[in-house]
Amino acid sequence: MTTQSKSRPVRYQLFLPQDLSQRLETLAARPGASKSGILTDALTAWLNRQGASDLEQRFAHRLDRMSLALGRVERDGHVLLESLALFIRYELMVQAPLADTDDAARAVGRDRFNAFVARVGEAMAAGQRSFPVPQALERRS
Repeated sequence: MTTQSKSRPVRYQLFLPQDLSQRLETLAARPGASKSGILTDALTAWLNRQGASDLEQRFAHRLDRMSLALGRVERDGHVLLESLALFIRYELMVQAPLADTDDAARAVGRDRFNAFVARVGEAMAAGQRSFPVPQALERRS
């Protein structure tokens, strides 16, 4: 039950409030329990929690920065999607639909769309952007 190491134990003398002392006596009265074992387990658990707190403090600033950066990316994605949706709606409202028999116009549209998709693929593969990101935003991310 205890997590004592095999090295020679060190003796400590400590003073506990009366109510805490009574609770310790009650726990130690159980079969297989001892005051030293209970205090060792309690102190080990407390020290382990403190170590976890130190790690949290060490990485909290970095995690906060990453959360802010992800928030900006999400916001930018929403702006891009809304812009694209408005552009498509505008184009569909302004452009007259093609006649079913206008195969030449449909072929031109298909070629333009294929060229557009190819250009997007090339830009993504090369890491190019159509609009440069302001340097102030690049430094923050």
